[in-house]
Amino acid sequence: MRTTLHRSSNGRWERGATAVEFAIVAMLFFTIVLGIMEFGRVLYVWNTVQEVTRRAAREAVVRGFADAGMVSRAAVFNPETGSGTAYLPAGLEISDANVKINYLNGSLAVASPMPTDPADNLSACNDVSRATSCIRFVEACVATGGNCTGSVNYVPMAGLFPFLAIPIPLSSVIMPAESLGFSVSP
Repeated sequence: MRTTLHRSSNGRWERGATAVEFAIVAMLFFTIVLGIMEFGRVLYVWNTVQEVTRRAAREAVVRGFADAGMVSRAAVFNPETGSGTAYLPAGLEISDANVKINYLNGSLAVASPMPTDPADNLSACNDVSRATSCIRFVEACVATGGNCTGSVNYVPMAGLFPFLAIPIPLSSVIMPAESLGFSVSP
């Protein structure tokens, strides 16, 4: 391989100046490119949390409330039966363990005591003395704590920008209860 020598303006021979200049420009260029990728992934995770919350609420209002694990897995597109499995591409921060479902009564408090099944919920809703057990609304959120507390933290790709470990804002959706899995037996 032949090395080329360049003569500078003051008459001295220079060797390797191009490699040094490339290294400086390449560091700046790759930092900007990776920063753009991280910013795009932050927006992706933020939007994914919103979509998972909406999907979990929709699943919860039509499925039986005994199937909360199945609702959580369906919300994150996870066909597996194990809990806590991350299944979303490029969204490893969000798993079915982060999806929380709360069944609320008419005053938006957690229904207590919970009805045993959807038919019992119908009878609780028709009985004034059991109004606190009647499930009127379903709340879904993506959080780290129970009752929709503690936000999910964004984790940067490959630890390139550790200062970007920021919390994703809590997303909560409240929908009116529909069938809750109730079906009429033939």
